[in-house]
Amino acid sequence: MAASHAIETPLAKLHSDAGARIGVWFGCALPDTFGDWQSEYRWARESVALVDKNYRANLGFTGPDRARYLNAILTNNIRDLAVGCGIASLFLNPQGHIQAEIETYAEADRLLCISFAMIRENLVAALEKYIIMDDVTLTDETSRLGTLALEGPQAAAATEEIAGVKLGDFDVLGFKDVTVGSIPCRIIRRSTGGLPSADFLAERAKLADLWQRLLESARKHGGGPVGHLALNSLRLEQGIPWFGYDFGEKQIPHEAGLQDSHISYTKGCYTGQEIVERVRSRGQVNRVRVSLKFASDAVPEAGTPLLDEGREVGFTTRAGFSPKLGAPIGMGYVRREKSVAGSKLSYGGGEATVISTPIG
Repeated sequence: MAASHAIETPLAKLHSDAGARIGVWFGCALPDTFGDWQSEYRWARESVALVDKNYRANLGFTGPDRARYLNAILTNNIRDLAVGCGIASLFLNPQGHIQAEIETYAEADRLLCISFAMIRENLVAALEKYIIMDDVTLTDETSRLGTLALEGPQAAAATEEIAGVKLGDFDVLGFKDVTVGSIPCRIIRRSTGGLPSADFLAERAKLADLWQRLLESARKHGGGPVGHLALNSLRLEQGIPWFGYDFGEKQIPHEAGLQDSHISYTKGCYTGQEIVERVRSRGQVNRVRVSLKFASDAVPEAGTPLLDEGREVGFTTRAGFSPKLGAPIGMGYVRREKSVAGSKLSYGGGEATVISTPIG
């Protein structure tokens, strides 16, 4: 997708004025880099990174049947979600293929679902089809809300300083409503790469002011703004797959390695459950997602076939340069028998080795 046709972040002018180079990530026009992507990578690794995450879709669900409705179509347990908590799920089709990754957050009188802006229209239409006899109202709040994030070793300290919130006081995907300066925000606690980090959900009209406040805090703690080139490399090193890149409608959860993080096996029926349970009882799938290190500087594009003695056994999904390894790395799918760390594969530009993550 060309940048001119991508969904624009509400911070587009601010990034342009800062000299950021813009690329397309998750179907949205977002910063590739603010000047030196490897310095940005070090901030994310060693201090604190400020990230524009305005590739999100925000959907609100109200009505007395909202929890029952979402519990019947998502893979994780929405019914028992306590107020102030969140959970990651998948939305599957009846054949068990992944249509969306969705985080659900429980408020006192609403459930907020966060997914991806690039699939927003299709996702809204698909979700509305399942509202049949349920007393549920879906409200698209994507144009009203936006998200920024602080992550890295100093993210917790920066968040506490600027918002008065200790991230260690609540669970991963738990949230608290606070005020940063005069800006009402929701802070969602994450654990990116095993370290506490924070998403700041706020009104889009307030995002530019919020960005400047968070930027000042990040600078104070030795970091700064980080683009998606650095994040791409970091997530590959961490072994964290991205929806739309490393998994999507061609995969089922067990192929993508999401069976332990995104699925409840005790909650009862949901769309696609029959396939998930069949795979679980069988105990394996034919192909799985793996991390890869490439021996050549010729980094393969997404979809490049992976070969074992000339026989196609998989394909690549995403790639980037790993500063930790000093070499290109990526993700892909391979036959289960070739998924063990150390397995050697080839592609058009060289050799690939299956590796373990996280790295470093």
